[in-house]
Amino acid sequence: MTRSDPKAELHHYLQTAREALLWKLDGLSEYDVRRPMTPTGTNLLGLVKHVASVEFGYFGETFDRPSGEPLPWFEEGAEPNADMWATADESREQIIALYHRAWAHADATIEALALDAVGHVPWWQPERREVTLHRVLAHMVAETQRHAGHADVVREMIDGAAGLRADNDNMPPGDRAWWETYRNRLEQTAREAGGHQ
Repeated sequence: MTRSDPKAELHHYLQTAREALLWKLDGLSEYDVRRPMTPTGTNLLGLVKHVASVEFGYFGETFDRPSGEPLPWFEEGAEPNADMWATADESREQIIALYHRAWAHADATIEALALDAVGHVPWWQPERREVTLHRVLAHMVAETQRHAGHADVVREMIDGAAGLRADNDNMPPGDRAWWETYRNRLEQTAREAGGHQ
């Protein structure tokens, strides 16, 4: 990748986000990757299923390059939010394999088309539907990073593991005691600022 190759640069950022999202599953039990950790049910495996599904759409149907991958959770009459969690019959391995197939399909589209190639996003408002590959790549980098950020928080809530990616956690040095002291300091500051001594 060189600075003069914007498509390669965007693709690199997308791949980095993809890998960060998957890394958050490492070392967790089946229960923990599926646990709803927020009031709206956010869970790690569901985030992967969702991002895989939308990659198929943005890099497939948008550019008349359908994958043929069945996504029953997006079909007419499907349960709302069915792309945001894995059923008991959908294994972690199946969801990860789905995501890898989404990568391969998206990567083939990215390779085949120029950044200014025009597509149409059928689920967007009519006046916004016409897009370029450049816009879709930027959109998917943002979408994937957003959900990788969700996964960061969810994973930390599960077992305390935090960090950017496997080869660079991007965290300041500190053991459990240091982090507890740090968090307590922030809590005290928030209480003081909020008038809750």
